[in-house]
Amino acid sequence: MQDRRRWESPFASLLRNGSLVWELSKREVLGRYRGASFGLAWSVISPFMMLCIYAFAFGTIMKSRWPHEAGGDHSYAAILFTGLIVHGFFAECVSRATTLVVGNPNFVKRVVFPLDVLPWPMMFSALFHAFMNVVVLALLMLALEHRLHLTLLLLPLILVPLMLLTMGMCWFLASVGVYFRDISQVMPVFMTAMLFLSSAIIPVSILPKNLQTLFNLNPLTFFIDEARVVVLMGEAPNWGALALATVTGLLVAWLGHAWFVMTQRGFADVL
Repeated sequence: MQDRRRWESPFASLLRNGSLVWELSKREVLGRYRGASFGLAWSVISPFMMLCIYAFAFGTIMKSRWPHEAGGDHSYAAILFTGLIVHGFFAECVSRATTLVVGNPNFVKRVVFPLDVLPWPMMFSALFHAFMNVVVLALLMLALEHRLHLTLLLLPLILVPLMLLTMGMCWFLASVGVYFRDISQVMPVFMTAMLFLSSAIIPVSILPKNLQTLFNLNPLTFFIDEARVVVLMGEAPNWGALALATVTGLLVAWLGHAWFVMTQRGFADVL
C-alpha cells in the first residue's frame, strides 16, 4: 500500500486529513505567541520591527539606494521589505523542515498517524505570517506613497508556485533530517546565502554578468522580482514564466512527497 501512496498526489493526504491539518495549523500559530502579553499582535509588531531594522541598517547606515532603472522610484523600505517577505516565507518553512519529524517522535510511533501531513501546518503558519507581513507592507506603502495598486491582489498567484516548491523541499528535508541530523546545523547558513544571493538586497541588473547568472539560479530571485512587479509597479506578472514555475513547483512537490513516503518506513527505527 505504501508503494501505491508513494506516487499519489501530494495533496491527497491534505484532503483526507483536512480537519487534522487545520487543528495543527492553529496550534502552530497560537503556540508561537502563547504566554506573550500582546499575543497575536506580535505577528504585526515583529515584521514592523524587522522592517525598521533593515531599513535603518541598509538605508541609513550603509546608505544603500535602489537604482532608478531597476525600480528605484519607489521607497527603498518597500522594495526591501517585499523581498524579505518572500525570503522569510521560504526560510521559515525550509529551516524548520529538517527537524519536523525528529521533533515529533510521538507521531512517528503512531502507526495510524499520517506523517506526510506534518509540513502542511508549518506552511500554513508561514503563510499566515507572510499575510501579516503583506498587511504591514500595504500600510507602509499607504504611508510613504499614498497609494496601493490593485495588482497587489495578484500576489497570491506569485506565491502558489513558491508554495509548491517549498513543500517539495520540506518533504525531502524532513526525511533527510531524520537520517542526517547535521543538516539542521547547515540550514541557517544556507538560508542566509539564499538571502544575499537573491534580488532581495540588491537588483540583479546592476551586477556583472557572471554574478547575474549566479543570482538568477536562486529561485527566490524570480519570485521576489515578480512580487515587486505586482506590488510596487502595478503591472501584471510574467504569465508564461509563472506557468513554468508552477509546473516546476508541482514536479518538485510530487517528487519530494514520493521521497518522503518511500523513506518514512525507516523513521521509527532511527528515532
